[in-house]
Amino acid sequence: MLELRSVTKRFGGLVALADITLRVEAGEIVGLVGPNGSGKSTLFGVISGFLKPEAGRVLLLGKEITGLKPHRVARLGVGRTFQIVQPLPEFTCLDMVALGILYAHGERSLQAARKAAREVLAEVGLADWWAARTAELTMVNLRRLELARAISLRPKLLLLDEVFAGLTPAEVREATELIKRLKARHGFTVLMTEHIPAAIMGTCHRVVVLDQGRIIADGTPVEVARDPRVVEVYLGPGSAEGTHAGG
Repeated sequence: MLELRSVTKRFGGLVALADITLRVEAGEIVGLVGPNGSGKSTLFGVISGFLKPEAGRVLLLGKEITGLKPHRVARLGVGRTFQIVQPLPEFTCLDMVALGILYAHGERSLQAARKAAREVLAEVGLADWWAARTAELTMVNLRRLELARAISLRPKLLLLDEVFAGLTPAEVREATELIKRLKARHGFTVLMTEHIPAAIMGTCHRVVVLDQGRIIADGTPVEVARDPRVVEVYLGPGSAEGTHAGG
């Protein structure tokens, strides 16, 4: 599905990504974790076309997408959410999702886009909020709206950037189940970043750990939680036992 080959990204003298090589297979849910500044959001930016790497290649379904503009990457099948949700406050939920549909599928009429948007909003639990202005939404509903915008693009690959941020533990559990249901229904592949270890460990088939722009671990949640390097830089003492006990 997705392949990164020796990807390097610099900001001036800072190496944000250093020779990253990674494969994500079709149907996987892969978690990308690491401390602040480890390169997670930069990697998402490179994949989705918002950042151009200095070296390396990005391939989607075997097709080169390195350096393409974000709208072209989206139309090829990459949807993403953003860590900081910034909807237009005067727009309704319906407007926000319909705009995304028109952006990705320009052949649709506004009427058709709005009809599709209503269906997507219902899928994420916002059926009764379609006419609400985004400024009226709670954090959990803002996260649902961001997810609706991403899946409205009919993605083959869905990038979720800290989609659980700002949610309570109960809301995180609900969001986790929602993502699993949407994946089962639509069949997309998921690459997600998150700062909540329990959410990643309970959702993902595989976890990749970044530190200072380099991959330091790649394996199942249990394997990664037991890796001494991961415990040292990210999870903290006692995490392996807790993850193992929780399954």
